[in-house]
Amino acid sequence: MTDNKATDFQRQAGYYELVKGNRNYRSLWLGEIVSLFGDWFNLIASAALISSLTGSGMAVGGLFVVRMLAPFLVSPIAGVVADRFDRKKILIFADLSRMVIVLGFLLVRSADQVWLLYVLTFLQLGISGFFYPTRNSLLPEIVSRHELGSANALSSATWSVMLALGAAVGGIVAGSWGIYPAFVIDSVTFLISALFIYQIAYRHAPQDDGKVRSMRAINQDYVEGLRYSFSHHDILAISLQKGAWALFLGGAFQVIQVVIAEKIFVIGEGGGTSLGLIYAISGIGTGLGPIFARYYSGDRDSPLRKFMAGAYAIGITGTVIIAPLATFPLVMLGSLLRSFGGGINWVFSTQLLLQLTPDRVRGRVFSTEFAIFTLANALGAAFGGWALDNTELTLSGMLWAMAALTLIPTAGWLAWMKFGKRQTPPSSQPVEGVAP
Repeated sequence: MTDNKATDFQRQAGYYELVKGNRNYRSLWLGEIVSLFGDWFNLIASAALISSLTGSGMAVGGLFVVRMLAPFLVSPIAGVVADRFDRKKILIFADLSRMVIVLGFLLVRSADQVWLLYVLTFLQLGISGFFYPTRNSLLPEIVSRHELGSANALSSATWSVMLALGAAVGGIVAGSWGIYPAFVIDSVTFLISALFIYQIAYRHAPQDDGKVRSMRAINQDYVEGLRYSFSHHDILAISLQKGAWALFLGGAFQVIQVVIAEKIFVIGEGGGTSLGLIYAISGIGTGLGPIFARYYSGDRDSPLRKFMAGAYAIGITGTVIIAPLATFPLVMLGSLLRSFGGGINWVFSTQLLLQLTPDRVRGRVFSTEFAIFTLANALGAAFGGWALDNTELTLSGMLWAMAALTLIPTAGWLAWMKFGKRQTPPSSQPVEGVAP
């Protein structure tokens, strides 16, 4: 990294300075606030609805599988779209489409209609598969380089706060008033988000002739994006970290926590309130983790990597605390620590990719990373649901196994830090293997 670039990243903008002084980011951030608030309403309501209609751990696991597989399947197109077309228009279209889709959840009223919930979830999360890589790709275009770390951390903290607030309120609403109001609230939040994003002053600079490309050309673009990731090993190693966390600590726990709330520590109708509280404390952890760690790491390459290694240790510790299922307060404490590490893993890996990936391939890199994450999360959730219904493993046994297996990616990341070759920043290296 050059001295100028290192100085630029070290000169960090404050969070208040960023929100007050950057109107474009402020519009994107306000849209995130309302949209994410509704998203957590939707997730709590969907999980509670399937659990109450079917009583099946595998059915709940199926919900999380669908939520993860949908963005995975659209990722080849999503990354190319994010790199080739107007990113602001993509975000607005995604919000308005999801606004309509989530109203369809109101039609699911019995166990034999659960298939419709899966279909609607697939459509909703498939469109989300376009939204998030596009949003990450847009961020460096609407903030300055010294604002980038603060913008990334603040957006993640917003995700976490809305997880805490939206899940807690969603759990209370589901436990007190029933499930269906949550879907209406989610629909309205997508509309409000689109209105905020519309206010962003952003002019798209097309990377091609502006014409709609053939499917063959889109596939070729995606393959070239994959070639970039696989030929730049540091980018690939960083891109694997969210997926590793999801596979070993994330996916199965999403199913486990539903069962914990519904059958072991039941608060509210069907455990909706206790599930909301677990999600809420997880949101607090994912918000506090990266903000606390970033106070010491800044946006410097080496400290970011070291804290990612520490994040695994924190996540393992949290899972070990939850595993005995002794009391609900201990489950909450373990969930807080587990998500504390997860937040560091998520934000710091994103920050490294933002700093190291060229703009013209950034959408495809983030799309590939998101595809890895969603596939790993789906596999974890599928295994969790299957194991609950078809094996002798107890909830505690599954949690102990997850903690032990997470030593594998921890060792892998430590080995890469020790022996791997680090990526140079975009200004120092041409983009190889990417079509102009």
